[in-house]
Amino acid sequence: MSRKKGDIAEEKATAFLIENGFRIVERNFYSRFGEIDIIASKGAVLHFVEVKSGQEYEVAIQNITPTKLSRFTKTLYVYLKKSSLDIDFCIDAIIVTPDTIELVENITI
Repeated sequence: MSRKKGDIAEEKATAFLIENGFRIVERNFYSRFGEIDIIASKGAVLHFVEVKSGQEYEVAIQNITPTKLSRFTKTLYVYLKKSSLDIDFCIDAIIVTPDTIELVENITI
């Protein structure tokens, strides 16, 4: 996904999360392992969100590979350590297509 398309998808995902009761904590957190698109909280849970977009849902979600998820997980632990947090968390994905925005909670591969 091009950077511009990615930015647009992340803006839509951020608005979607806010509309659904999430509080945005941080965006585009980087570590040497990778990037977390959105970090949000809802209740007592921190949500680490990967945003993917595409013309079709299936194509977009297939871009979350085991390698990507491994790097993402390492990055979230860097964030937790840097922030000195001991909190419940989950890894989510938001899939943005031309017609829909869907939150997939607690993803694993």
